Amino acid sequence: MEDDIVQRVKADPNYQKLVKARSSYGWLLTWAVMIVYYGFTLLNAFDKQFMASKIGAGVMSWGVPLGLFVILFTVAVTGIYVRRANSEFDALTDAIQRNAASGKDKVRA
Repeated sequence: MEDDIVQRVKADPNYQKLVKARSSYGWLLTWAVMIVYYGFTLLNAFDKQFMASKIGAGVMSWGVPLGLFVILFTVAVTGIYVRRANSEFDALTDAIQRNAASGKDKVRA
């Protein structure tokens, strides 16, 4: 009985759309975070003079705001993913569950 439900879910066009959309979106955001994070790390490793240079006449170096940007960017990307997951991905999941449940009732009848 469970195999039947699994097969119905896998055959559901909403499931295939969900898997494709979530995977491609997840990879896109993953690459964005990796570029920002590793870019910051590479700047620290290979351009120490720039990272240590002062902003204006103050005492703050470029490393501080860039490090803060990395943190805020990560939080923003997480928020962007959660917003899309709560709207589009959850709607698709609900449709998949409804389709699986309606198919389950047809099998019992």
